[in-house]
Amino acid sequence: MFKKIITVLSVSLLALLLVVDAFASGGKRNGTAGAQELLIPVGARGLAFNGAYIAGLEGVESIYYNPAGLGVTKYSAEAMFSYMNYIADIGVSYAAVAANFEGLGTIAFSIKSLEFGDIPVTTTQAPYGTGSTFSPTFVTVGLTYANALTDRIRVGLTANVVTEQIMNSSATGMAFDVGVQYNGIAGVEGLQMGVVLRNFGPRMQFDGSNLIRIAEDPNSLRGSQFYKIEAATFELPSQLELGLAYVSRFAADYRATFITSFQNNNFANDEYRIAAEFAFQEMLFLRGGYAISQGLNTPEEYKDEEQIFGPTFGVGLNLSAGVDITVDYAYRWARYFDANHMFSIKVGF
Repeated sequence: MFKKIITVLSVSLLALLLVVDAFASGGKRNGTAGAQELLIPVGARGLAFNGAYIAGLEGVESIYYNPAGLGVTKYSAEAMFSYMNYIADIGVSYAAVAANFEGLGTIAFSIKSLEFGDIPVTTTQAPYGTGSTFSPTFVTVGLTYANALTDRIRVGLTANVVTEQIMNSSATGMAFDVGVQYNGIAGVEGLQMGVVLRNFGPRMQFDGSNLIRIAEDPNSLRGSQFYKIEAATFELPSQLELGLAYVSRFAADYRATFITSFQNNNFANDEYRIAAEFAFQEMLFLRGGYAISQGLNTPEEYKDEEQIFGPTFGVGLNLSAGVDITVDYAYRWARYFDANHMFSIKVGF
């Protein structure tokens, strides 16, 4: 059994690397995209996998990673809530609800918000603060539809409305995610494949009264004049990700899932990811993941510094008390900042 798993994983990983080599072009426009909140993960189980499990992740927690996974659920309705302490004392709250309609598919609604706290207002005249504070508002609201076309193929689409507001200036845009999952590749039961395109949409642009300035010319008879700065537009952080996974059961009580994926980022370095999950009686779960940044255009002495996040670990506990309740925790190592901790709870009816 162990040799079979190793063989399947080796062949799968080789095939994945050959396929994605044609897409590997990340790093050419690093740091030039906006709406970076779209890249902040949600759900403790997905974070514990380091985002690698796009091939077979199912249910409401798959909305962010691959919406196709929402097409398979054993519940009539699901709800999930998660919270993470992100870098620089930023809090990330997320909630999602999904309902399965027989013959139609599954529809879900999700919302993610960032909490920055109070930030002092500074000006050129008062660089240490004016005594006033402000708090940016970054909110992403999503609507997802997914369906299982056959017992092996699932598809899903998410439309996100992205809103950013800083004082009296704001930007609003649309971002789309589309994903596919296939189970049982080459007739091998448990061998899964997933493809997802994330964060595709039109450019965004800030507008608002904070962009109004006063032009003063003491030699002009016209006096002070107002003019408005036209903010530059910015692209969304689009991504293409391909993933493979293999699920194997040992006796009746144990399950192991081995995962790998490649993520092509238009505005960051490409990443290879690996992860695994071990389950006992589908009640207790242990997880871990790791990402390797490609960094082709980065000098050797700076490659480590560019990879801010490191390995991830997580545990989960499923309880049945009339309804299924799953509590998950995930830890992610971070460079320069405190480690990320995420808690989530999922309820299935």
